[in-house]
Parts: sequence; C-alpha cells; structure tokens
Amino acid sequence: MLRSFVEVAPESHFPIQNLPYGVFRSRNGGTPRIGVAIGQYVLDLAVLDQAGCFGRTEAAGKGIFDQASLNAFMALGRPVWQQVRAEIQRLLSADEPELRDNVGLRTAALLPQKDVELLLPVEIGDYTDFYASRDHAFNVGTMFRGKENALMPNWHHLPVGYHGRASSIVLSGTDVRRPQGQMKPPDAAAPVFGPSRQLDFELEIGWFMGAGNPLGTPIPVERAEEHIFGLVLVNDWSARDIQAWEYQPLGPFLAKNFATSISPWVVPLDALEPFRIRGSRQEPEPLAYLKQEGAHAFDIKLEVHLQCDDMERAERITESNVKYLYWSMAQQIAHHTVGGCNLRAGDLLASGTISGPDKASRGCMLELAWRGAEPLELSDGVKRVWLEDGDRLTMTGYAQGDGYRIGFGEVTGRVLPSLK
Repeated sequence: MLRSFVEVAPESHFPIQNLPYGVFRSRNGGTPRIGVAIGQYVLDLAVLDQAGCFGRTEAAGKGIFDQASLNAFMALGRPVWQQVRAEIQRLLSADEPELRDNVGLRTAALLPQKDVELLLPVEIGDYTDFYASRDHAFNVGTMFRGKENALMPNWHHLPVGYHGRASSIVLSGTDVRRPQGQMKPPDAAAPVFGPSRQLDFELEIGWFMGAGNPLGTPIPVERAEEHIFGLVLVNDWSARDIQAWEYQPLGPFLAKNFATSISPWVVPLDALEPFRIRGSRQEPEPLAYLKQEGAHAFDIKLEVHLQCDDMERAERITESNVKYLYWSMAQQIAHHTVGGCNLRAGDLLASGTISGPDKASRGCMLELAWRGAEPLELSDGVKRVWLEDGDRLTMTGYAQGDGYRIGFGEVTGRVLPSLK
C-alpha cells in the first residue's frame, strides 16, 4: 500500500491515496492559495511550484496554485490533473527524499491544518440540483400523492433537476439564517408571511466541473466523467413549507435559494476509483444518450449528526450511501448538456437528497419524521420534526479502503433565528 512520510492515522480522511484540493490562507493573514490535505497538514502547492517541483507537468510555472480559487487549475483538464496528482503522490511518498529530506522546503510547504483558514475552494458560476435518489423521490411522493402515484411519469426516464442559486453557496462552518417567505397552512384561506416553520437539511453529494463543453455541443455519457474535477459534501438547506406553496408550476425558489453548504476539500474523482460499484438496475432501459455500461456508482458512506442547542454532543441521526443514487453523475451531466447547455469550469452539480431503502438511511427531516407523523427522538428525550433555531447539522462521508479511508471531512452549519 502506498504510504507517506507524513504520519497519517488509519481513520484519517486524508491519506496519500486521497489528496483533496482546497483553498486556504494562514490564520495570521496573507493571500489565499491552493493546497491539498495530507493527514493533519495542508501541503502548499504554490510553494512547491515556486521550488520547481511540478516541472514535469503542464501546470508548472503558470501561477496556477498561487490563486484564490481552483478554477484555473480545473480548466486545464483531466490529463493535467492526473499529472499533478502523480507528482504530489511522488513527493509525499515515504521512499522519496526530494521533499522528505529537504527541511527548508518541507517546513515551508507542510502547514498544520489548525494554523490555516479554509476558504470556499471554487468560484462557482452556476449550480444545478438534481433529484436522483429513487428512495427519496418515492418517499416524498408517497407522503404527498400515495404509493400508487409516488413517482411522476418522467422520473424513470430522465434525471429530474432544477437550476439553483450559486451566490448563496457557503463554506462549511457558516451559520445559516432561517428564511422568511410566503406559506399557506392547510386550514388557511390565504397565504401568510413569516419565518419558515419547516426548515430541513438535505444530504447530498456534489461534483465540480472541470473543463467544460462548447455551447451547443453535448457531453456524451461515456465521456462525462472526464469533465468531473472532484466531489464535495452538500447540505442543500430547504424550507419545506415555503416550497409547498411556491413550487407549482416552476419549482423551488425562495425555499432553496437562501443557503447551500459545501465541505471545503474537493476529493478528486481518481481517488474514488477503487470504490466503483454497479449502480441501481434501471427499468425501463434509459434512452440511448443516457445508457451506460459498467460500474458508474460509488460506495461512499454518508452520515448526518444533529446537535441541539442544549445537547453536550452531536448525535447521529441517519446513515446513507452514495451508491443509492439511481441516476449516475455521468447520466446527470449527459442530460444537462444534451440540449446544448454549456457547463464551465467551477460549475457545481449536486445529486439531490440521498436516501436508502430503510428508515435509518433517510436523507432529510421530511423523511426521518415522515412529514411530522413520526417525530425523531434523540437519546436525551429531545424530539424533532423540523430543525429549530440553534440546531447544528454536521454531515460527513468516506469510502473505506483496506487500511485507509478516502474522506470528505465535514460540512457543518448552525441554524440562526430569522431576521425580525
């Protein structure tokens, strides 16, 4: 097994097999730049580039890593990403002396994570949210329309999605203020205005696009993964009562545009290759432009932890897995672009809520509490139907290898009261 000279605990999310990218700056100030996580450290790629360590790659000497976002690096395309990743793995390997034995360079380039501030890693141009988990879609449809009509007629034929709001995507650790809007209680003759009473989380995975496609030129499903730079955890906060009133006929608006939280480290798709599995059987067979062969799902465990204001520690409330997605990332990209839409470096696409087949794997409060009929009871007796002010949500995820983990870290956020 590949090992690093940097000590990495077996349960760490950031071994040498991972090397996720992020943007950081010193807590003492300074300009943002690009690094990768290795154990409890951040490896400063700008320092390595200045020292000539990337001379064998097409990214060398261009200032790609001395920037406040990953966008320029992402736009270089997969062959360059793979060149850089191979060089970083070489430099960090236990038997490679170039960085290991150069005390000055090692001290300048390896920074304790506790000494840096992580920033939003990408300048996000556009954001698209899908509805790709069959279990989630079926559960929600059952609540509102009954089992016989749970899934809309189009659901098994195309990845349903909508265009979200990129400006309100925030980094993990950012507090989220309860939104206000119009709601129509079931017994009311007219809508009312006020803070959402049905605030929810949504457990999702997201992926950043690297090199995009020209306007009018679709991305074929068999080439779609070549455009994926890396993955992050996503909590797409949702105001269910606002959404119930506003979503017809055009879909979510205020219920979803107030905040979407993402994790700070972008896990390369190449790091997840060992965890490929076959996805859900798709019936009926998708149309030709969505048809895939082989393994296009990933075995990535997901967890959600809730800590209420008066709790000493967070408590796990659900466990799910990316493998439960019905529509693959490649299928979602192919469908997104089949009409000619151009995706660009830095665009974020997200899966929609990921739920599994049983109650313990439901990916949002709407499902966990079954629209209020089955309140979620925590170990100290606290009950929740929806999120309340002061609640802190933490999502985490990892793929378990033989003696190592490919992890995503965390995405966390605390609910603040609405503005008066």
